[in-house]
Amino acid sequence: MRAVLEARRKAAVVRVEELEAELERVRTDLADAQEVLRRRVIGLEQYLEALAEEEAPAVGAVGASQRKPVGPRRAVPHRENAAGVEDLSVDYQAVMAAATEAKAEGLDARRTAVVLGWDSASASRVEGARARLKRLVERGWLVEVKPGRFTLAASQQTHDAGVVG
Repeated sequence: MRAVLEARRKAAVVRVEELEAELERVRTDLADAQEVLRRRVIGLEQYLEALAEEEAPAVGAVGASQRKPVGPRRAVPHRENAAGVEDLSVDYQAVMAAATEAKAEGLDARRTAVVLGWDSASASRVEGARARLKRLVERGWLVEVKPGRFTLAASQQTHDAGVVG
């Protein structure tokens, strides 16, 4: 009887070790797949934004505009080429409103993902939010005061202070 129980225990140990090895392999595969997904989501977002930038001039030419065009219409216009935050898309307006509320504390990518209604636990969504923040920096709307912390550009802060005060 003891030999039978000992054989069953050994078989169970072997099975546990096999399953642990398989679990480690699956975790590695999952991490690899998540990284591929993250890169594809970012790539798709960049593609769609580039496509929107290409299509924007044609859309702008069709509608009658009260202002003179200052150049090709971009998904995120340069700050000096925009009349105000209202020239930004709805998502970027929400980010700018959150930056205004955050004041000197600033925004980070995770908080921005929440503002955009995205899952802040998703690495790809947080990276997408970070890309949007960086784009706003490139175009003069925000400044990155320290790595990962974004606030309103000084000109935007004085403009907002003048409006509120």
